[in-house]
Amino acid sequence: MNKSACFTGHRSISADRTALSDRLYTLLEKLTNERNVTDYYAGGAYGFDAVASSAVIKLREKYPQIKLHLILPCSNAEQTNGWSEEQTAEFQHILAHADSVEYVSEHKTRTCMKQRNTRLVELADFCICYWNVNDRRSGTGQTVRMAQKKGIEIISKRQPNPAPKEKSRGFQ
Repeated sequence: MNKSACFTGHRSISADRTALSDRLYTLLEKLTNERNVTDYYAGGAYGFDAVASSAVIKLREKYPQIKLHLILPCSNAEQTNGWSEEQTAEFQHILAHADSVEYVSEHKTRTCMKQRNTRLVELADFCICYWNVNDRRSGTGQTVRMAQKKGIEIISKRQPNPAPKEKSRGFQ
């Protein structure tokens, strides 16, 4: 049976972006081969979402059965309002290579990001995150808590100290 994974992470990446992308590619290849993950869901933000989406696009060259699905909080124009030219161009590239795009709201609202995060977790069997565990108030922290509540495995770049019942592991 095919499985799915969602991505959540901070927009600011303190790690070397190329090294993070390489580690993520290795993880995704392992999930594809060992766990039969074929569907990957991303929220379309710059930062970790963009790195993860690009890794899926690259991996799809080797494994054409995998799919990249974007779950976006609002229209493309509102999503990218205030972004740099480089961030917007990267978003447009990812959008052009996505297998599907779903919008949770027609316009940017105060709740559309949370709705997007909820939808990402609903669709996933795994949650892959780039998360500073001390930043509990972030959207990433919120999404991780949703995934924990759902009981799905959390695969984290910055691994939290899991309680005994939590399923969590890090990627190197």
